[in-house]
Amino acid sequence: MSEAWIIAACRTPRGIGKLGKGALAEIHPQQLGACVLKAIVERNNLNTADVDDVVWGTSCQRGRHAGDMGRMSALDAGFDIRSSGVTLDRFCGSGITSVNIAAASIMSGMEDVVIAGGAEMMSSYGHDNGLPEIMDSGNLRLRESHPQSHQGVCADTIATLEGIDREALDRLAVVSQQRAAHAIENGYFKKSVVPVYHEDGSLALDKEEFPRPGTTFESLSQLKPSFPALADKELDENGLTYRKLMQKKYPGIEINHVHHAGNSSGVVDGAAAILLASPEYATKQGWKPRAKVLAMANMGDCPTLMLNAPVAAAEKVLKKAGLTVDDIDLFEVNEAFAVVLERFIRKLNIDRDKINVNGGSMALGHPIGATGSILIGTVLDELERRNLKRSLITMCTAGGMAPAIIIERM
Repeated sequence: MSEAWIIAACRTPRGIGKLGKGALAEIHPQQLGACVLKAIVERNNLNTADVDDVVWGTSCQRGRHAGDMGRMSALDAGFDIRSSGVTLDRFCGSGITSVNIAAASIMSGMEDVVIAGGAEMMSSYGHDNGLPEIMDSGNLRLRESHPQSHQGVCADTIATLEGIDREALDRLAVVSQQRAAHAIENGYFKKSVVPVYHEDGSLALDKEEFPRPGTTFESLSQLKPSFPALADKELDENGLTYRKLMQKKYPGIEINHVHHAGNSSGVVDGAAAILLASPEYATKQGWKPRAKVLAMANMGDCPTLMLNAPVAAAEKVLKKAGLTVDDIDLFEVNEAFAVVLERFIRKLNIDRDKINVNGGSMALGHPIGATGSILIGTVLDELERRNLKRSLITMCTAGGMAPAIIIERM
């Protein structure tokens, strides 16, 4: 089996995902995707006629996100029309899955050059209507067998079941902000960040917009929990609520609401792209590979709790690679909610100094379909900066899933 080499990675800075407030909010999602695709081409002198496929992750495939964004962004970036494109949806895990599919197609020998990535304009969620309030999209038979609540209610339920208190989660959120601030101040992100411009040539954004570096434990302690009211919002004429959906699986549970805006992932806009190639093609082009894909895995878990699969996904991908936790130098686990990261650390006994070392989505934001690719590129930069070897990247997704990948520097 051939190897899949990672040649390059880039991303946009993340903009606040609110219309009228975020610097990227007025830009079309396809144009944001085109921004990183153009950068990949220009930075690597890539002949786009050679690109077998663009594999793209986008979770909200409605409104401006609809219409196979991978293909449309590539065309908007000026790609040769012979270069194909496909867009997938594994919810939050789309940006890892796009890389995994690209790598698998190269490792199988079927393709030589694939660009993976994703984009999400969460600022569009306000006017691209039609998002279902319940994950089952009205499939009552599925609802009966696998009730699926709101992710924030799921996060609070997991914290309740695992006995993880708010103090632990708030302290984790402060660390995320501190590490992100340190990384930004010291220029750790500059290598991969691509400035975004408006069509008139004026600068839209060239640095992270979401972080709140002044965050303290005391300031977080003043925030009210975000999800008690949402848990009891009536979703239909029969009085169904997110709390009742959870109680279908866990009757009588008294949920301790511990998550709020400060220890949950930020709502942002962003895009990322990663160039992968076969050894034969890369050698012919004179490209120096930065890393290779060592192993990939997908894992399902309880869809009602929804957010617990990263632990099992990590165990699965480690087994595939013939490695243990101790063989991994750096971990990246998406901070969808603080409890996801805290549970991962506790279950796998992870050294806290080896995980999300430059902050995570609580500080930097989570542009759903792009985040996985952002994490891969970010940790690759950090492996190089520290002269380390391997990283494991994983994240929870709606529906109770998690993709995972292990990369190794070359």
